[in-house]
Amino acid sequence: MKLHKLIPALALATIAIAGNAWALTATTAPAKPQLAADTKAAQARYESDKKLCNDETSSSARLQCRRDAKAEYDQAVAAAKNKSAAAPAPAPVKPPVTPAPVPTTAASASEPACAECGRVMAVSVTQKAGDYSAAGVLAGGAIGAVLGNQVGGGLGKDLATIAGAVGGAYAGRVIEEKMKTHTVWNVTVHYANDSKANFEFTADPGFQVGDRVKNSGNTIVRQ
Repeated sequence: MKLHKLIPALALATIAIAGNAWALTATTAPAKPQLAADTKAAQARYESDKKLCNDETSSSARLQCRRDAKAEYDQAVAAAKNKSAAAPAPAPVKPPVTPAPVPTTAASASEPACAECGRVMAVSVTQKAGDYSAAGVLAGGAIGAVLGNQVGGGLGKDLATIAGAVGGAYAGRVIEEKMKTHTVWNVTVHYANDSKANFEFTADPGFQVGDRVKNSGNTIVRQ
């Protein structure tokens, strides 16, 4: 190949390589928005300064004015580039952290509070007199009447019989109550709604203060 044909081919290849390199740089390193804004502002000031230079009276003054304006423009562009290179990269925005929902069990969501549940606040043991019956009163009265009938005579005997019957009835009542006296356990329960209730047992139920209980019919059981 002759030399005069080789030189244009090399020039075209150099231009193509330079064009590809510029395109690659423009694609992989886009200009930063702040750098572009600063460069645009410097260009606007440079154009304004050149218009002011036209007002100079001599050509040498106008030329010097344009040189100064160009120097200021170059300094502004260099400062913008340095500022853009030194600016730290923006920190990545972290996605908001959503707190995990508190698990709720089906039982706690659906089951209402136990209105018949409470806690034992007192336990006492007492002796309770038994209930008397009509049979005991009649038996006591009959015995008293017989004894009274044996005292005196006439009206006095009648009064003694009546007194013996009344006293015998009372005595029979007292005797029957004493015979039927028994031990009872009284348990006091305090409920969540601040109400109280007493329960009576004829045998030791085994409850202690602080035990959790609930109603069961007319009595209470452990919860």
